[in-house]
Amino acid sequence: MQPTAFARPGRFFRGNLHTHSTLSDGALDPAEVCRRYRAEGYDFIALTDHFVGEYGYPIADTLPYRGDGFTTILGAELHSGAMENGELWHILAVGLPADFAPANAPGFHPVEGQETGPEIAARARAAGAFVAIAHPQWSGLTLADARSLQAAHAVEVYNHGCATGADRADGFHTLDLLLSEGRDLTLVATDDAHFTEPDFFGGWVMVKAAENTPEALLAALKDGAFYATQGPAFHDLRIVGDTIQVESSAVASVIVQGAGSAAQALHGESLTRAEIALGRVARSPWLRVTLIDRAGRRAWSNPIRRG
Repeated sequence: MQPTAFARPGRFFRGNLHTHSTLSDGALDPAEVCRRYRAEGYDFIALTDHFVGEYGYPIADTLPYRGDGFTTILGAELHSGAMENGELWHILAVGLPADFAPANAPGFHPVEGQETGPEIAARARAAGAFVAIAHPQWSGLTLADARSLQAAHAVEVYNHGCATGADRADGFHTLDLLLSEGRDLTLVATDDAHFTEPDFFGGWVMVKAAENTPEALLAALKDGAFYATQGPAFHDLRIVGDTIQVESSAVASVIVQGAGSAAQALHGESLTRAEIALGRVARSPWLRVTLIDRAGRRAWSNPIRRG
């Protein structure tokens, strides 16, 4: 059994799915944001400014910044309705049409009569977007909140801006609980860059596609043909019998996680190949793999459903 990201043809393209500009609360204009990501070796980004009335409900026109092996996907960070803690929803939507209809969201506080978070997420997915639950830990998202967002394709499990500015980067608890309830979800790492602090170039996705076009990348994201990383690279991943086999860049640890407390780990020096008996993870209906290099940087496979 080989996950889609490693079984399908094509090559991996590096991209950031969560970024802000001066169209909302970022420090740099869209042209400079795109220039910096292109200069840093990214193949694509999604500029996802805050979709609220305070900023004129922006969906950034990044088409002029495509070219020279670099492309963009239109998107926004959607806000509408209150979570259980009374704060406004944050929902990442990548692949929105430029004419996506605004919500009744004048600012960063819930107002009476506006769409709920699940409703605007469903509308974004129906419009063709790849939808992710943004920074669950930072938001104070509850499990009930997460359960209600049925339109999500993914959970943002690492947010570099939330790590830098709040030390609340994590979304794995939310993801793993939903997976164990039977939800079919993938995971993304992002920057959420505003360029007001060192919140850039810290987490990204590697998307397997035949070509670096918005259409091919978006289709691959929806198919789960990608992995998330802070630096380490997956080269291959497959389940063979009662073992999982991993090929990667040099790492110090390879960890397989499953439902509940199930995990199996292999530690070493400059590991580029690992074969791990599933052991306690064998009975889990899902598993995922984490790579950790000597600098503590991580990469994460998408969850693999079993049976």
